[in-house]
Amino acid sequence: MTDMDVWNKARILVRSKNQWRRKVSSGRFAEQGTDVEALLSGAPPRWAKAVSLVQRAKEPWWVSDLHALKGFLSNWINLLLAAVPLGIVAGALKWNAVYVFCLNFVALVPLALLLGDVTEDLALRYGSVIGGLINATFGNIVEIILSIAALYNGLYDVVRASLLGSILSNLLLVTGCSFFFGGLYNKTQKFNATGTQASSSLLFLAALAFLIPTGGGLMFAPENGDDKQREDMVLAISRGTAVVMLLCYGCYLAFQLGTHVDLFQDEGNGGNNGAGGSGSGGNGEEGEEAAAGSHGADDPVLSLFTSATLLTAITLTVAVSSEFLTSSLEQFSKRSGLGEAFLGTIVLPIAGNACEHLTAVVVATKNKMDLSMGVAIGSSIQVALFAVPLAVVVAWVSGLPFSLSFDPFSAVALMLSVAQVNFVTAGATSHWLLGVQLIALFVLLSLAYYFK
Repeated sequence: MTDMDVWNKARILVRSKNQWRRKVSSGRFAEQGTDVEALLSGAPPRWAKAVSLVQRAKEPWWVSDLHALKGFLSNWINLLLAAVPLGIVAGALKWNAVYVFCLNFVALVPLALLLGDVTEDLALRYGSVIGGLINATFGNIVEIILSIAALYNGLYDVVRASLLGSILSNLLLVTGCSFFFGGLYNKTQKFNATGTQASSSLLFLAALAFLIPTGGGLMFAPENGDDKQREDMVLAISRGTAVVMLLCYGCYLAFQLGTHVDLFQDEGNGGNNGAGGSGSGGNGEEGEEAAAGSHGADDPVLSLFTSATLLTAITLTVAVSSEFLTSSLEQFSKRSGLGEAFLGTIVLPIAGNACEHLTAVVVATKNKMDLSMGVAIGSSIQVALFAVPLAVVVAWVSGLPFSLSFDPFSAVALMLSVAQVNFVTAGATSHWLLGVQLIALFVLLSLAYYFK
């Protein structure tokens, strides 16, 4: 067997590890006259990744899953997982509210990261459309669970504040940091104008949708001053608005995952791949290795059973931590002196979005602005068109009087933030000064909520 034969066999494995595993376990190598041991011993050191996958294919599925989990847990942020059992114990034993809040707040950060990794791995099994739906559904699951937990604790203002804060932090802080650090590394960057325009117009629609129940409560108040009648009217408008927004979100998913997929692809990645593809033509083995490696990166590394089990377990853990976090929020607010508006709008969104924020900034420094914008603005759309109306529908089904009646300042803050983002992204180019503007607006809003 020549070196090239060895490489071709290994390349097949990188492309389809599961198919290779089935061949090994069924003994089809022997039928085809292929010596697996010779395959392993004959590969040069530069093919270590492919050889490792060949060896991995001979292992039981649960051993392979353990290796994959080790890779997931290698991120230093996962050191914070130590706070998960401490936070649950603190909540169960009713420790001081400050300890309960802080421990469960810290615990949500690595849980959100791990949940995102497992979700992405599961989504790889089902292609771009179903995989995209899985990512869209679980992409903001932490915010959704936090909101539902706060709903059942009667913290309606905190629910509104946390969902609004998720939108503001993604729009202003994440986009601003991406522009700023990306501009420092790359001076001027470009991104997909058409896809960003479609997303920005949807955000503007969402901001208007939030204004309608708020404005209706202020402008159409009954002449007799009956607050109950006004609240019923705002509640009815909010529920109708939620249904329309969910329909718009469904259309957005069909647009992004079905009819106009090309508008949301990362041009930076495409360029890189193109370069790699042209290089492979003139550099045989190295080009094959690059192609195989990039393809292998798109294969799931966890079995379906392990992915589903982990997804369920992490979601339940997030639900428990969120329950203890929200139940201790009022006492924490009183003891720390921080208002519930500031905690809900500025602090809570950090727990569910911290890892996502870091990802957007890192890829921006690598000049992959379409991917960075997809994380920042895409997350804002998911919260605005899915998480917010879902909270209204859950409350509606549960008989809870939760509405989209934001206070006037919050409604105006959202509208101005969307307008500012639309303004700075209109040219489809970014630099560090635009990032400073968005970060400055977020800091100004944070100051206002701190003193609210």
